[in-house]
Amino acid sequence: VRLVESGGGLVQAGGSLRLSCLASGLISKINTMNWYRQAPGKQRELVAVITNGGNTDYADSVKGRFTISRNNAKNMVYLQMNSLNAEDTARYYCNAEASLFHSWGQGTQVTVSS
Repeated sequence: VRLVESGGGLVQAGGSLRLSCLASGLISKINTMNWYRQAPGKQRELVAVITNGGNTDYADSVKGRFTISRNNAKNMVYLQMNSLNAEDTARYYCNAEASLFHSWGQGTQVTVSS
């Protein structure tokens, strides 16, 4: 599966961004789609999950501010990010999880200025 993220950028604290992830390839094998992020000097962390059934889960740090969604007809997954703060600054990665593989995109940078 090939994943291509877009939508990152520079935003002021309190602002919003919407990240997009376009999937291609063995899409039918995917069980869940995830968004991860990695800040400089920190480990990559799971931010949001969406299953094939549409169930979602979020890291405590983003609950109530971020929303993950998917459009199966367009092979797209989105991450709507509101009320951004400096701690959200990181490179955000789309991830596809299947029984036999994990696929990663190249990431998109999100920088929040205070």
